[in-house]
Amino acid sequence: MEQKTENKWPLQFEVIEEIKQVGRWSAPSWRLGDIHLYEKVNETQDNVSLFERDLEIFRDERTDYRFNLSSQDPKLFFAFENDNDQLTPVMITASQSMIGQYMDGDYLVLSTAMPLPMQAWLEAYIGKHGELLEVRKKKRKGAGRASEKLPK
Repeated sequence: MEQKTENKWPLQFEVIEEIKQVGRWSAPSWRLGDIHLYEKVNETQDNVSLFERDLEIFRDERTDYRFNLSSQDPKLFFAFENDNDQLTPVMITASQSMIGQYMDGDYLVLSTAMPLPMQAWLEAYIGKHGELLEVRKKKRKGAGRASEKLPK
C-alpha cells in the first residue's frame, strides 16, 4: 500500500453485495464494509469486493471539508460506475458538493462514517493551509437594475 502524504491517503475498502427482494423481483444492493487505513487485506468473503483507491484532498475544497467535519457525523463519500452489476470505483471524497455532481448521473453513491484518524488528518490539512473564506466581489454601481428607461 502506498504511503499517506499531506493531501493523499491510500485506502482499501470493502463493498458488500446484498440481494434485496421486492415483491417477486430481486435486485442487487450494495453497502460499504470495512475501510482499511493502514494495512492491506487480501482475503474477503464471497459477496464482498475489495477495492483500492486514494482519497485526495484539494485546497479549493477546504470550505466543504470544514462543513463535513463540523457535522455531527462526518462522512466519506464513494462514487462507483455500475456496469451490469460490476462496480468500478470512480472517486472518494470528503466533499458533499463534489459527490453531489455524481448523484445526478448514473453513478452509485455510498457513504460511511469518516474514521477518526482521517478526521484528524483533514483537520491538520485545514489548519496548515487555513480556512478557505469565500470573498464576494463588490458589485459595480447600478448592477442588477433593470436597464429599461422609465417613461417621463
